[in-house]
Amino acid sequence: MQGGGGGGAAAVVVDSSSSNGGKDGRAMARSFVPVKLVVRPALLFAVLATGFLAAAAALLLFVIGGGAGAVPYYRLPTLAVPNVLLAAPCAEDKEEVEVEVDRWWARPAARSAWHNMSDEELLWAASFVPRRPGVPRRPSATGKVAFMFLTRGPLPLAPLWERFFNATGGKELFSVYVHTTPGYRLHFPPSSPFHRRQVPSKTTRWGDVNIVDAERRLLANALLDLGNERFVLLSESCIPLHPLPAVHAYLTRSHHSFVGAFDDPSRLGRGRYRIGLAPVVSLSQWRKGAQWFELDRRLAVFVVADVRYYPRFREACLAPCYVDEHYLPTVLTIETPSRVANRSVTWVDWSRGGSHPASFGVADVGEEFLARLAGKKGNKERCMYNGKPTDLCFLFARKFAPSALQPLLKLSTDILQY
Repeated sequence: MQGGGGGGAAAVVVDSSSSNGGKDGRAMARSFVPVKLVVRPALLFAVLATGFLAAAAALLLFVIGGGAGAVPYYRLPTLAVPNVLLAAPCAEDKEEVEVEVDRWWARPAARSAWHNMSDEELLWAASFVPRRPGVPRRPSATGKVAFMFLTRGPLPLAPLWERFFNATGGKELFSVYVHTTPGYRLHFPPSSPFHRRQVPSKTTRWGDVNIVDAERRLLANALLDLGNERFVLLSESCIPLHPLPAVHAYLTRSHHSFVGAFDDPSRLGRGRYRIGLAPVVSLSQWRKGAQWFELDRRLAVFVVADVRYYPRFREACLAPCYVDEHYLPTVLTIETPSRVANRSVTWVDWSRGGSHPASFGVADVGEEFLARLAGKKGNKERCMYNGKPTDLCFLFARKFAPSALQPLLKLSTDILQY
């Protein structure tokens, strides 16, 4: 028997008379001792490390969860690694972008209709519609009427219009916009409603599509004022037939916009249709009407924002197809027929024939003539207003020559009541 001790080592007893199996046993015993000495500390270290990691994870959850007991999920904080695919612009580029964005949001000063926006910027800015109800109005609770004058240059009947605008002192009822020939500047004193109401303009020519470009330009400028609710197109030869409060009430209380539209089967109607308008506009949808319209705000926004119909009209409707006589009547009949009164509020005389209505000068304007236009003498015109018949159908009349100004000023107070 062989014993071993000391140092607290475990004793191993072996039989010296054993055969080869004893040698194997002794070799196994000698090799088993160091394995246990190594594995057991390693297992202990693994257990301690696992516990440490679990404690660290619990602490991290506590910090991320803001002290909450249990959280359904968590997310490790992301590293602020710059995205090399989206490089930040330099300071100069950023300033240029900000200036460009500011231009698209520009608005003319309230005291002036002048600005430096391009047509694209203007139409873009004017196409927005406040969608939340209860937008505050200023300053009139019922909205203003925008009087938009499309003229080649001077306003020869301006004194009559100034009397119309100033008669009641109701500046909260209207706004004025004037589109003239480029380069022509209107000069009115600060007391005039026309003072600084000229908008940036471009060249127009009768029968050309640029006439409608000018109309849309006027509409867009007027839409920039959120107080404007009704928009009426006039020429330098138009006159008002009733005082401002009556005109304002008639338009702002109307359930419809005043655009004439009818199906004319002749060569001057359907004969102007162009196959290039298909399939956006078909021949059966083709309509004709007067150029001098009146729109509510919703339809005015639709017109300036239109990128479906108007580009096709610009391209395909060329003389003898006239955009100003067909675009609005056709498109509004297609899109919103129930919102259109299918008549104009501007009176004209086509009884003399020809491609232009009759014009009236100093020899034509008398008391009886003017009273008949205002519906105070003779057979009164009958029309529909908000679904009911009425004899008040026209608010304006044209075409009046510059020579008609003096008799108009003389008779307006008694007959037109302004």
